[in-house]
Amino acid sequence: MSIESVNPATGEVLERFTPTSAAELERKLATARAAFGSWRAVPFAARAGRLREAARLLRAGKAEHARTMTLEMGKPIAQAEAEVDKCAWGCEYFAEHAEGYLAPEPRETDASRSYVRFDPLGLVLAVMPWNFPYWQVFRFAAPALMAGNVAVLKHASNVPRCALTIEAIFREAGFPSGVFSTALIESRAVPDLIADARVAAVTLTGSDRAGSTVAAQAGREIKKTVLELGGSDPFLVLGDADVDRAAQAAAAARLVNSGQSCTAAKRFIVVEAVARQFLARFEDELRSRRVGDPMVRETDVGPQARIDLRDALHRQVEESVRLGAKLLLGGEIPPGKGAFYPPTLLAAVHRGMPAFDEETFGPVAAVITAQDEDEAIRLANDSSFGLGASIWTCDRARAERRAAQIEAGMVFVNGIVRSDPRIPFGGIKRSGYGRELSEYGIREFVNIKTVWIA
Repeated sequence: MSIESVNPATGEVLERFTPTSAAELERKLATARAAFGSWRAVPFAARAGRLREAARLLRAGKAEHARTMTLEMGKPIAQAEAEVDKCAWGCEYFAEHAEGYLAPEPRETDASRSYVRFDPLGLVLAVMPWNFPYWQVFRFAAPALMAGNVAVLKHASNVPRCALTIEAIFREAGFPSGVFSTALIESRAVPDLIADARVAAVTLTGSDRAGSTVAAQAGREIKKTVLELGGSDPFLVLGDADVDRAAQAAAAARLVNSGQSCTAAKRFIVVEAVARQFLARFEDELRSRRVGDPMVRETDVGPQARIDLRDALHRQVEESVRLGAKLLLGGEIPPGKGAFYPPTLLAAVHRGMPAFDEETFGPVAAVITAQDEDEAIRLANDSSFGLGASIWTCDRARAERRAAQIEAGMVFVNGIVRSDPRIPFGGIKRSGYGRELSEYGIREFVNIKTVWIA
């Protein structure tokens, strides 16, 4: 049995890969465990040098890395290039800041000396998704490796070439054997890996269902986890917002990565006073976006990553319309090859519809009208998810007051929710727990150790 890499724009099989055998997986685990003993002792400056070399390699090979992403999961090529640049930035950021973030911190106690130090945990198992096939990996790996941990990657099965290429980047950058490795294995192999005594912690980005399963398995083994599990991010347009600017941003926020982003805005909650104006402008913006071949630089929306995912998205749209949502744009599977789905706009969406209750992982926008700001906040929080949110208003004081009321891990005001190495990334509720990036992220997979000296 082989693992296939399939171009979602054409349905063509690009490559076939031999899965990692049980014997090879055992070798990877043993090598990683052995590597940890020496890697944790490598000075920060030396670790940083290797990570900066990884950044250089990413930039030098940007065109080919972007092409690999676009072919395997359909990301529009310009966005794929931007993803490579972001990975390089993340590497450089943690190469520069890790030592400061993990410097021992003195504490005043009754001891002659007491302090807190941050020691690596060991082998981190990373279960990563396909939608940002490079950035999701580097987002965890750059801080984890700088902290002195080692990692084994179990990537999504539809991006095997990306997974192997990332391993090759770390190897070429001079990271010792076993510090970072890729295992081409199925999801059913994950429980045994979590149970393996050599695995110290697990990080997963994926669905809330996958997160629940991994959390339960790790809980039985009493192992640290960080979970980023997607969301149904609200995009709130208040009565004093710049509607034209908000509508332009709304289209960009909904269609990033062809709609396949955890932090893509999904529920557009608009105060009634500006709802009609916003809806008209939003529809115009969505209509103007170009759907097509992701290798063409002018393409805004490429295919969905797989046919089954596209079809599941379409069922969510159909069920929402059956329950009373108004279909204003899109909503039909186009003829021809590939997993394409058009930008789709639903109005009159409310609780009880898939477009409101569930994560719609594709270019489907659900517009909900709120009577006033208070109702807009209630609707925003009426979700089992809590990853990101954005608020659009011309009143900064109002924005900060309302941001405090939003139940989410991140709130952006007059801006699109996005990840940034300088600030913590993560959610609450069924969007998961723990943080990635910044000083908070690098401290997730360390032993926060108290040292007290009489």
